[in-house]
Amino acid sequence: MRLLAFETSTEGCSVALWLDGEVRERFEVAPRRHAELALPWAEALLADAGIARAQLDAVAVGRGPGAFTGVRLGVALAQGIALALDLPVLPVSTLRALAMRGMAEMFEGSRILAAIDARMGEIYAATFHVEGGEPQGQGNEVVIAPTDHVLPGEDDGWIGVGTGFAAGEGILQTKLAPRFSRIDSTALPHAADVARLAATAFARGEALPADKLEPAYLRNNVALTLAEQQAQRANKL
Repeated sequence: MRLLAFETSTEGCSVALWLDGEVRERFEVAPRRHAELALPWAEALLADAGIARAQLDAVAVGRGPGAFTGVRLGVALAQGIALALDLPVLPVSTLRALAMRGMAEMFEGSRILAAIDARMGEIYAATFHVEGGEPQGQGNEVVIAPTDHVLPGEDDGWIGVGTGFAAGEGILQTKLAPRFSRIDSTALPHAADVARLAATAFARGEALPADKLEPAYLRNNVALTLAEQQAQRANKL
């Protein structure tokens, strides 16, 4: 199977190529350069592998949640390529791809909280457990203030990944640290993990027609209004 994957939902920009179990990736923390980098990287990966676009079987993308412009860009790239080549698409949760970071150190039953800094005093977050070598979702993805996030159950030994743990001066990490065995607050989602998750989803027959691809934003307002900004500043005084 040959699959091209994009992940542009955060400040990390990445493109990956899945070739029958082998993954090749280009990744860079490149704020505001995703549109400049993603397509040339995709072309370079295909060229280096000696693969033509027409030889691809599917296109995958991190469908969010994440930065609005980044999510839109990734979805547009994946959808445009898939429509042009008449290929199916595989949308992958950005939070689930993030949860894949550090999987080599996890074991069956491990519990993971993946969190992305959503700005405006909030985080995107979702909980997972490891089953069959992949993170499986537990509950819904949410956009929430880090002070309001509550872990399910009372067990310790959780693994934390993502910039949400550093948001707001590390509020989430400080609040939940006693229940975690490890936290990586610098982790970002990678297209390589989007490709891995998409490959298994493809094998299960979960690919979609390109025109059915939709982003997952979780939050409708892109920026705080002037009144909201003033209220936020007042609350900090």
